[in-house]
Order: sequence, then C-alpha cells, then structure tokens
Amino acid sequence: MSLDAAIVANGLTRRFGDLVAVDHLDLTIPSARIYGFLGPNGSGKSTTIRMLCGLLLPSEGRVSVLGYAVPGEAETVRRQIGYMTQRFSLYEDLSVLENLDFIAEIYGLPHREKRARIGEAMREYFLEDIARQRAGTMSGGQRQRLALAAATLHRPRLLLLDEPTSAVDPQSRRDFWDSLFGLVDGGTTILVSTHLMDEAERCHRLAILDRGRLAAEGPPRDLMRGIRASVVEITTGEPLRARRALETLPAIQSITQLGARLHALLDAELAEPDEAVRGRLAEAGLDGAVERVPASLEDVFVAATGKGRREDA
Repeated sequence: MSLDAAIVANGLTRRFGDLVAVDHLDLTIPSARIYGFLGPNGSGKSTTIRMLCGLLLPSEGRVSVLGYAVPGEAETVRRQIGYMTQRFSLYEDLSVLENLDFIAEIYGLPHREKRARIGEAMREYFLEDIARQRAGTMSGGQRQRLALAAATLHRPRLLLLDEPTSAVDPQSRRDFWDSLFGLVDGGTTILVSTHLMDEAERCHRLAILDRGRLAAEGPPRDLMRGIRASVVEITTGEPLRARRALETLPAIQSITQLGARLHALLDAELAEPDEAVRGRLAEAGLDGAVERVPASLEDVFVAATGKGRREDA
C-alpha cells in the first residue's frame, strides 16, 4: 500500500443474489484529502462505503484501509474511522450534550479526556447555545453539526460521509464543507458520497460510479477538461421545437433546457459540432445562436455514464 493512500481497493465486488451492486471496483484514495463518490441512486456508493468500513462483506476483491486488511482487521479499522449516515442516527429524545456524552462512552474515552473532547466539539460546531436542547427538536443544519461532532469526537483518521447534506439549506451546506476542509488540514482523510454536483466539485478527487462500476476518476477540473464529448449551447426563441429537431442528430448524447437555452452534448469524434447543430436548425427552419462552451461537472457525469442516451432509449 502506498504511504500516501488511505484506502486501496482491488476488484471490490458485492452481489445481492443476481444483482451486482458493486462490480470489480479499483480505487486508490489519497490521505488527508476529500475524495468524492458521485453517482445516481443505485450506483453502488453506499454499498462501497459499507464494505470499506467493514459493515458489509465483499463478494470478491481485496481492501486495505489505513494499512489494515478489511474485513479481516475490520475491528481495528472501526476504532480509527468516523461514519456519518445520510439519515440522522443519534437519539432524538436526548439532548445535544447527552448524545455526545453517550458517544464518548461508546468510544471508551477516559473521563477527563471525554469532558475536554466534548467541550472542544461543542465550540467547534457551534453547539454550546443548544447544549440542553433535545436532538429531535433541532433544525436540519443543527442536526448535521451534531452528527459531525459525534462522528469526529474520537478524532478519527478516516471520516466516511454518506450523502450528509441532503436535507439542509445552502448556507448550512457551505458551513459544513468549511468544517470538512478544517479536518483535512488536520490530517483527516474524508470519503463523501453525493449526488449534488456543486458538492462533488469541492472534492480533491472524484470517482463517478455507474451501475456499480467506475465510469470516471480524477480531480474535478481535470475531468471537465478531459470530457469525451463536445458541449454546445443554443439560444433560440423556440427551444421546444429546436430540441425536437436536434434530438434526431445521431451524434447527440444528451440535450437539456436551461431557461431559453439548450445545452447539448455531442460525440467528441464529430469534427464541427456547432456547424452540425446550425445545419439541423436551418433544416427545421429555426433561428438560433450556437456556441461551444466549457463542460460542467454535470456534463462529465452524463457523458461518463451515458445517462442521456439511456433515458432516451
């Protein structure tokens, strides 16, 4: 295992009967970075995370986490990781302080150290003013801060986050990510699954999963620069007619409407995609401004997974 890698997986596979949820996945996740899993529901993100932390046995493959073999040394690994699930999993009838105290007992923190850690977590995640409030009465953003405080109370080397911001407002999400970068600066490795493009773009590296397989991997900016498609935007007064006309182009991978604009992905092999679009609009008797534009991460996702063509089919 590389000294710079927190996780290495080779051929990681998980079957549920005839369903292959994760299909021979190879991963190398660097230490002290935020590594993202991006993919639709059912792409294998949560199943992969559960195998990495030893909660689910792989059907095939080998995994090394923090230098330990999983599942063989899963118990040792669990003591060095924090896990935050998509759904709030702390006790709603306990207060903030009581929840943290209970989690500290589970981790076996000595009494004096426990008090210091809880106080530090309360300050770090702005929980001091609501220390006596029951978790069940808290807002989504407050619950999120409490869950992160609990997951990091024992100062884990690896933090696993399974779609942690799906139910909070944009400002709370931004604050949450500021906290994550603070943890990375302290040496923590973070693996986060998401289906939100703006979150995926914040990661140092990103794996796009599709039907249990690795569809693309790398820094988000590199993925956008290296997309295997051409991106064209069309501004027209009749976007619905234009879309119907363009959908008949064989080179079209995906087309979507953004207000008065159409955003289209075309095969990279097409030499002059903008000219092809202009020609099809002219054949349909439509006027429109056509220009090539840089790819977004959503474009990378659609091109890597073939999602647009599957939906058309």
